[in-house]
Amino acid sequence: MPGPLLDCLHGNIPNTPPVWFMRQAGRYLPEYRALRAEKGGFLDLVYDSEAACEVTLQPIRRFGFDGAILFSDILIVPHAMGQDVRFLAGEGPDLTPRLADAALEDLSARPERFDPVYGTLRLLRRDMPEGVTLLGFAGSPWTVATYMVHGQGSKDQGAARAMAHGQRDRFTALIDAIIESTVNYLIGQIDAGAEAVQVFDSWAGSLPPEEFDAWVIEPTRRIVGALKDARPGTPIIGFPKGAGEKLPRYAERTGVDAIGLDETLDPAWADSVLPDGLPVQGNLDPMLLLAGGDRLDASIVRILDALKRRPHIFNLGHGIDRHTPIPHVERALGVLRDWQRT
Repeated sequence: MPGPLLDCLHGNIPNTPPVWFMRQAGRYLPEYRALRAEKGGFLDLVYDSEAACEVTLQPIRRFGFDGAILFSDILIVPHAMGQDVRFLAGEGPDLTPRLADAALEDLSARPERFDPVYGTLRLLRRDMPEGVTLLGFAGSPWTVATYMVHGQGSKDQGAARAMAHGQRDRFTALIDAIIESTVNYLIGQIDAGAEAVQVFDSWAGSLPPEEFDAWVIEPTRRIVGALKDARPGTPIIGFPKGAGEKLPRYAERTGVDAIGLDETLDPAWADSVLPDGLPVQGNLDPMLLLAGGDRLDASIVRILDALKRRPHIFNLGHGIDRHTPIPHVERALGVLRDWQRT
């Protein structure tokens, strides 16, 4: 039997919205910190299938979430495409050679780097509690490209934006290559046990409308189309963070089965402009979860009330903050589970 989250992705409206939190497996959990200290570097943990399975299941055991999101990272795709990826303590990811200086053709693809991730998913299918939906994911081509071009994260994604304007053929070839790798990767995740997948476009908000259409909507449309051809019936969640007023166009043109709302969006507005019956996900401000208190409770109820007429997966508007107190998560889940649809 499908769990409530998968049921919701197929368009049904349960009495209580199913819930999972972005980055729910991670540094705010003491059990994660203990395992990370034992295993060492972040990629060492991701590529250890047994350990990554354990990390994925930790928040399910503790909180009873309805969805388990694969413990991995969006930069596995550039790593498999041939870039060296390191996670530096206190500095974030470092990718070499950065494609602002090097040619895509100079990279030697290493698709076998996907294999441990598939191994994690197979273990999760074996160990997943009944009724919990297993979610796979990948970064969107635009967001992944921003890291590949600049070699690290940035505040304005300027290096990728400059390449997209000034070397359009070169940037198009990079996007095409990321699309191909991402489609293969997500098909592999589905075959290994993922019941639904999410495409994270964390930097979609940095683009003006025409560029948003070219580098967010069109690549996502191609990925969604390829997945629906190859593995029909697997729901695809699109998460274009920062899309703002471009959100309805994204929903209409990409073909995603559900859409994630970031915390900057008014859920009542989203409900009014998105297609009837389209499942949505979100959109509690992670900083409210960090702060806790009555404002947290009120915001949860406001989101639930605004989206009660459509399939809704309760989630954060982005990833959970590493300093979030566990009692605040428990409080949020209590408010959610006590809410009554009227």
